[in-house]
Amino acid sequence: MRAVHFGAGNIGRGFIGAVLQDAGYFVTFADVNKELIDKLRSSNGYSLIELGEAQKETHYENFEVLDSTSDEAALIAAIGQADVITASVGTNILPAIASVIARGIQARMSDSPLVIMACENAINATDVLSSKILETLERLPKNVFFANTAVDRIVPMQRADTEPDVAAERFCEWVIDKSGLAGTNLEIPAATLVDDLQPFIERKLYTVNTAHLTIAYLGQRHGHGTIAESIRDPIVRDIVARVMEETSMVLVTKHGFDSGDHANYVRKTLLRLANPLLDDQVERVGRQPLRKLSRFERLIGPAALLAELGEKPSALLEVVEASLEFSSQNDPEVKLLSSKLGELSPWEFASQICGIPHDHPLASSLEQAIAKHQGTLSHK
Repeated sequence: MRAVHFGAGNIGRGFIGAVLQDAGYFVTFADVNKELIDKLRSSNGYSLIELGEAQKETHYENFEVLDSTSDEAALIAAIGQADVITASVGTNILPAIASVIARGIQARMSDSPLVIMACENAINATDVLSSKILETLERLPKNVFFANTAVDRIVPMQRADTEPDVAAERFCEWVIDKSGLAGTNLEIPAATLVDDLQPFIERKLYTVNTAHLTIAYLGQRHGHGTIAESIRDPIVRDIVARVMEETSMVLVTKHGFDSGDHANYVRKTLLRLANPLLDDQVERVGRQPLRKLSRFERLIGPAALLAELGEKPSALLEVVEASLEFSSQNDPEVKLLSSKLGELSPWEFASQICGIPHDHPLASSLEQAIAKHQGTLSHK
């Protein structure tokens, strides 16, 4: 069995690529980071160190790595032979890899099934990739299938001198929507195949990602530099707890999760995020604030659903306010966010950036939060 995985970074090596190799796939990593490519090519494989009370180390060698730019012909050939194509490159990069995947599909000589999955921290990311691939292809072969996924594993900031080895938490979850696979057998034992992915995507996004982002934005607001340092702050912990109460109400109501089971899921999530072995910089976790303020992302998504239930998402709005203050010298979205806050009125910002029209139940309180921040800015 053969797989092509776009993105040889920490998630690629430490999660998706490792799970695929564990399942018996030969993995072709495709990346553009020449330094990382050289390290992978010159080393005798790489090791995944799973962090916990007792560390576990697994060595991986069943792979090759290609430069997506200079090795394009070889990449197309690899796609032509693959059974599975996956990607963990960031949702905004998915359109950029669609063309080479389409050419690889056209080069296929086999009638065996090909399953394509984007493994990103976003809702229905595979749909973004498939739409771009379909724009390029005149006709999609009948044996090519797309599946949305929900993925969860914390891979903290790595020490620069350890690459290409990668450290990650022991926990991992890969849930795959099998509804569009037409019965195709995906031989990935560590993955869970489900008929309806939406509850799992939103449970993960509105619990793990929302809590992580809350810690980052409130942590920076209160002068902390790391996630572990932030979560020790009782003020931050209190807000995280209130945010989780709000997202839990949404998830239990919308998807019918058992309230006790979901409370246990939240508890385990907060224990994972508080693990000092998984510590990360708040600046890295909070990056790309504009994307994270969009309509179906980890803050506005649950806040909008809660407002539609007739409840005010007070804690989530507090995180939104903190997101508007987020500072990073190396993130172009921070500068763009500041620019948008200076150019747009509160209702324009809520509509254009957050996707909340003026007549939505969330609009009034969201616009107040934006106006409050803009008022603070104007008095500085």
